Amino acid sequence: MSASKIPPQQMQECITAMLAGRKERKFKESIDLQVNLKNYDAQKDKRFSGSLRLPNNCRPKMKVGVIADLILEDACKKIGIETMNMDDLKKLNKNKKLVKKLCAGYGAFLASDSVIKQIPRVVGPHMNRAGKFPSAIVPGEDITDKVAEQQSTIKFQLKKVLCLATCIGHADMTEEEIRQNVNMAINFLVSLLKKNWQNLKSAYIKTTMGNPQRLY
Repeated sequence: MSASKIPPQQMQECITAMLAGRKERKFKESIDLQVNLKNYDAQKDKRFSGSLRLPNNCRPKMKVGVIADLILEDACKKIGIETMNMDDLKKLNKNKKLVKKLCAGYGAFLASDSVIKQIPRVVGPHMNRAGKFPSAIVPGEDITDKVAEQQSTIKFQLKKVLCLATCIGHADMTEEEIRQNVNMAINFLVSLLKKNWQNLKSAYIKTTMGNPQRLY
């Protein structure tokens, strides 16, 4: 990844200003990184896509759906993680509305590697189109860590517009945890760009209800 062009002091001041004077809310405010690109043609230039696990969990309340075989189902029960199985998916009968509703109820999905290849046959292409196709869990992997990995993973994908936004934290994190996540996320995004920092027009961080703070 290319070295950051945002001075550490400037980043620290933005984070402090963003968190200062926040009102108490009845919900946990998320923190978004919002960026605007320049010298990019979304029609002609290659559209990039990349995922990254951040060092600190940015969406601890995000629901992760687990599609399990019998072995994984048992393991999940022991630690209180809800699961669904292939029979539950078959009941959706490839109905687009029902699959969409399932996808809308979860931020991401995990599936036993023994059943993952059967999923498109059972639910059709709709999970994939919603960007919610499951990640595989291999026997012996730490389920709690796999859930945390989904909650900590962000994705940058260029579509038709030159502005991108992603959740990189929440307002209950420490300033240092926010700094680590912001730093890693923005450097990763820049590494995906054709001309790195030359393609970045501006970057902001903001809480759900707060004012944006300009980083770059």
